[in-house]
Parts: sequence; C-alpha cells; structure tokens
Amino acid sequence: MIVIIGSINMDLVLNVPRMPLPGETLSGGRFQTISGGKGANQAVACARLSDASVKVAMVACLGDDAFGNELRAALRNDGIDDSHISTIEGEASGVASILVDASGQNSIVLAAGANDALSPAHIDAARSLIEQARIVVLQLETPLATVIHAIKLAHQLGKTVVLNPAPAPAQALPADLLAQVEYLIPNEIEAAMLAGLNAASLDNDAAIEAAVLKLRVNGSSNVLVTLGEKGVYAALSSGSIHFSAQPTKAVDTTAAGDTFIGGFVAALAEGRSEADAIAFGQRAAALSVARIGAQTSIPYRRELEA
Repeated sequence: MIVIIGSINMDLVLNVPRMPLPGETLSGGRFQTISGGKGANQAVACARLSDASVKVAMVACLGDDAFGNELRAALRNDGIDDSHISTIEGEASGVASILVDASGQNSIVLAAGANDALSPAHIDAARSLIEQARIVVLQLETPLATVIHAIKLAHQLGKTVVLNPAPAPAQALPADLLAQVEYLIPNEIEAAMLAGLNAASLDNDAAIEAAVLKLRVNGSSNVLVTLGEKGVYAALSSGSIHFSAQPTKAVDTTAAGDTFIGGFVAALAEGRSEADAIAFGQRAAALSVARIGAQTSIPYRRELEA
C-alpha cells in the first residue's frame, strides 16, 4: 500500500496569453475547475500508475462545501481509499488560482482552507492505515508540525518516507527530520532554497551537485532534483546521475512534478530499481505536460505500456 498525507485543492485554472504585470487587467481565455492539490495529485498519480495489486490511500482534510464533495468523489473514482479524509465543518476546501500562459508555464496562488486543519491527531487516528503502507508520501501544503509528526511516525514504523518539500519552506527543515526521509524530491528552486543558495545559480550539474551535497550534509540520504525540461538529477546512495528529460511539447506544466513523484513511487512499490522508477516517473510526466490541468493531465498506466 502507498499512503499519501497532504493537501487537496480545487484548481481554478485560467489560460492567459502571458502573465499579467502588477496592476494590469488582462483578458484571458478558457476557464476550468479541476481537482488538484499536491497531495491529491500525487495520490491520483500513484493510483493511475500502479499495478492493480498496489492499493493507494490518503490522509487529508476537506471543507464541508460543494468543492469538498466533488473532490472526494474524484478521489474515489480513481480507487483511492478516503476513509481517513476528514470533512471539517464550517471550513472551505482548499483552492488554487492558476494562470497558465501560452508557453505552458504556470503561476499559482493557494488558499489552504481545510488543508490547514490537518493535525497530528489525524495522523495518529490513521496509524493503522500507515502500518499497512510500504511507502508514505508527504508534501508541505499542510501544517509543518503535522508533516513532522507524520514523518516521525512513518519512520518509527519502518516505512519508506518520500518528501516533496513544496512549497519550499521559509526556513531550513530540521536535519533530524531529513534523516528520516528516504527520498527527498525538490525541484531546482526548492533545492536551492533548502540549501540556502540562489536558485538562479543552479544552472549546471556542478551547481546542482553542490546544492545536493548541502542537503545530504543536512541529513538527506537520497535526493532527486526535478529540473523540468532538463530532466532529473539523482543523488542516490549508489551514486549520482543526471537523467535526461523525455522529449515532449509542453502545453501545461501543472502537476508534472506530482506525476513524476507518483510514477516513481508506484514503480518503487512494485520493487523496481531506483533507475527504473525514475525513468517510469519521467515517462509519465512527459505525457502529463502535453495536457491541460492537474489531475486531468495525469496519465494511466496503460498509456505508458502502449
């Protein structure tokens, strides 16, 4: 089993010719509401990309609004166990306002809503679920205290812990926390921020390696830096390697990183090697960026096997 602990949002997606300037009103194009949230995206990616024998469950919070009902139904539709997704009375579900420009790049503003209600008590209530997991996946769109509590519990239970440190925290994560994470998967901006470096400086393998070295000194054992069209830089216990990106034409990069993580985790859960799992995640992400939206862009396993 794979257990994802994290956020669920409704994405409010608007296509624009370019990003607006401060104070500017810009006419946009198509508007859509699409199920999203980094936690939910990764859960859906795991569910769609896993072998049928691998079960996927989620621990999260939703609001008691129409978005909450719609978001829960979407997760159930992908076969995700929602028994530990709590509905918070009087609270709105999380939303993300997303602008996507003509080149496929996006700009996102979050309103956490019920995601901020996910507490250590919810994690403790889900202990029996976590005990069944082989891999536990987390992000940083829920309270940091809850993420820390969940990582400690999963580590104590002997689970493989995967942390996507997004959005990048304002301050460095505790070294003792990173030491309990088997796979840390930031993008290049998050890697730079966690390492205390300027993101613009990570423009070559040597600079990325220096940032990764800092993260490993701080406690991380395996670090996978997702680099978009430049691929993935993987610093593993067996050595470091730069995996080139799969060739594709990007239409919308929303959830590409989440899709990579879902594919990587799904492959690991089946017992594949780290290299095979990275390549599988890359193939999935390459398909996702050719489509619009978050969960609407995440491919199914059969598409990768075609």
